Amino acid sequence: MTSSTRFTLTVGAGAAARDIAVEQRQGKGPGLFWLGGFRSDMAGSKAMALDALGAEQGLAVTRFDYSGHGVSGGDFNQGTISRWLEEAQAVLATTSGPQIIVGSSMGGWIALLLARALLAAGTPAHGLVLVAPAPDMTHALMLPGFTPDERQALKSQGYVDQPSQYSDTPYRINRTLIEDGARHLLLGGVVETGCPVTILQGGQDPDVPPAHAIELVTHILHDPVTLTLIPDGDHRLSRDEDLVRLRQAVLALAQSK
Repeated sequence: MTSSTRFTLTVGAGAAARDIAVEQRQGKGPGLFWLGGFRSDMAGSKAMALDALGAEQGLAVTRFDYSGHGVSGGDFNQGTISRWLEEAQAVLATTSGPQIIVGSSMGGWIALLLARALLAAGTPAHGLVLVAPAPDMTHALMLPGFTPDERQALKSQGYVDQPSQYSDTPYRINRTLIEDGARHLLLGGVVETGCPVTILQGGQDPDVPPAHAIELVTHILHDPVTLTLIPDGDHRLSRDEDLVRLRQAVLALAQSK
């Protein structure tokens, strides 16, 4: 079993600096690079299943918490896609060799943005595994669900608190997150990744409906893409059988040339 090390990476400067907690397992390539979802952390069941797979197969694994998430520093209410993408890029720079980027929900959006940047730099990812990916979530999934009162609150007070089935405390959605999201919308044109893409999508997902994953597939025109629809799967896809599917998807990419 390979060893794992936790360290802190400072991203940004001055008042914008935040300390990002990173957990890195040494191993061979391709490495596995985890991107969690909105309000999730690197100790969740999918992240830990990925780490266990790396330990078993001798693969390098990198996990981290975005600012305002888990054990990282920073204020969640200042979080934006730009900010979390910057952190993902900084953590990715600590890895070596090609990576399989595994992104869940919002992490799927950031994974696609990261893959696009890697492709532009001439160092494409080895592959992407996206679990209930939520590209453009601010405008495709959040805003359409707001009531007129919530839209007014977003405008007047700068945030909306919404109940969550995953937490006793409501989720706060900030206007800055919505406004910044507009800078990173992908579904208005061709989505370029430069690598094979595997999507796992629950058929009973109340947060990211299957139609959203299908729409994403229609925008990936130049790269091989596989969509697996799990009819009884929810948003988290964290049941034992779901984690087996995740493991299989990652291993298939790891063993490919």
